[in-house]
Amino acid sequence: MDGVHDMGGMDGFGKVEAERGEPVFHAPWEGRVLAMSRSMGYAGVYSADHSRFAQERLPPTTYLGTSYYQRWQLGMEKYLLERGYVTAEELATGHALHPGKPLKRKLTLDVVSAGLARPSFHRQQQAPQRFKPGDRVRTRNLHPVTHTRLPRYARDKLGVIESCRGCQVYPDSFAADRGVDPQWLYTVVFIGQELWGPDADPTITITIDAFEPYLDPA
Repeated sequence: MDGVHDMGGMDGFGKVEAERGEPVFHAPWEGRVLAMSRSMGYAGVYSADHSRFAQERLPPTTYLGTSYYQRWQLGMEKYLLERGYVTAEELATGHALHPGKPLKRKLTLDVVSAGLARPSFHRQQQAPQRFKPGDRVRTRNLHPVTHTRLPRYARDKLGVIESCRGCQVYPDSFAADRGVDPQWLYTVVFIGQELWGPDADPTITITIDAFEPYLDPA
């Protein structure tokens, strides 16, 4: 979806200031938010795509006015409220007031101690691969109301397929609870002037990973 979260190529936000010696977490609550997110993911309730889509639907002033892990927290609360895993009263009081919904599995200390591995997003292909390295493609001018991984700055632009990354879970479908819908994923190369206009540095190239539904033959 289009929103303030899609900042690629936008001006006016000022210089990115790197924090020297930045800690992993600035406060203990940030670590707890990460732990809750990983727990919900392990339980099969919440994924990275759900997290991104939930945050994208926060009001613009909230999104821009909160810190990184605050957005994680607010997005998770929004998602769990919508799906009935918590109630507004439970969030307000800080403890359960009703029996919880059953989960597929629970993240326990022994699982964490054994090493929590990131799951693979590769899936069995559902259709033949349309593009190969060297093919010229044009990204589609998409403006979906749900989640997408195609940034606005790279829509309706000419690029060249650099490589194929295999068939993977399609975030646009998965975030909207329409299943994994496996799609081919490609690395696409663009020249800077194609994305940013004639005043861009002609020596710059940009690569993005783009799913097949984002692409048409050029």
